Amino acid sequence: MEYSIKLNAVNNPEKSVKAFATVTFGDCFKITNIAVVEGKENQPFVSMPSFKSKERTEHNEPVYKDVCNPITGEFRKELYDDILSLYGEMEQTGRAEVSREAENPAEPAFSVAVTPFEREGSNIRGLARIYFEDCFVVSNVSVIQGREKEFVAMPSYLVKQNGKDGKSQYQDVCFPVTKEFREKLYQAVMDCYQQEKEKVMNQGMEQAQSMARAESRPQDRELPFR
Repeated sequence: MEYSIKLNAVNNPEKSVKAFATVTFGDCFKITNIAVVEGKENQPFVSMPSFKSKERTEHNEPVYKDVCNPITGEFRKELYDDILSLYGEMEQTGRAEVSREAENPAEPAFSVAVTPFEREGSNIRGLARIYFEDCFVVSNVSVIQGREKEFVAMPSYLVKQNGKDGKSQYQDVCFPVTKEFREKLYQAVMDCYQQEKEKVMNQGMEQAQSMARAESRPQDRELPFR
């Protein structure tokens, strides 16, 4: 899968995060907030964007889960090596921004999986995953019930705005870049959601019919002795 990388330095020596990478698949889907972190013995490593889940460790610490990540060892090594190579270039040149463009950017193949989701008080109707060429997955994609219709929401994070009247806003972590790919991707998610929703409804109807048939059968009763 062809991709471009842009790396921006973090100008704060007190932070372990030294740079943030943005990766664009082909020319139509962007992944942001990929961190280059300084680890032990000053060895940098790549950390994918993550969120704090409701799960806790045995020490009662929050468990963080990746929003998106490579799902094959080969692609993980390729992507992480390219990001760290650019970070090495950044350190050598002292530039605050470095990049590497894809040679032949093309729309990546993808597939989607959706699980219908219903919870009282929640406007989330489905949880989806997007698989790019069977080597990278984007999780935490939601089908949301809006005022008029359902729509697709990409994983996002809350950004605090500066200023007295600054309001916090949500920004997408991963998102389509072009209108054409956005429409194609979102339609695939909604089609899959409708199919899975129908499956769940049909399964519920079959279970209800099975229970009704069982209740309508004559029950064996013990006859009283005479």
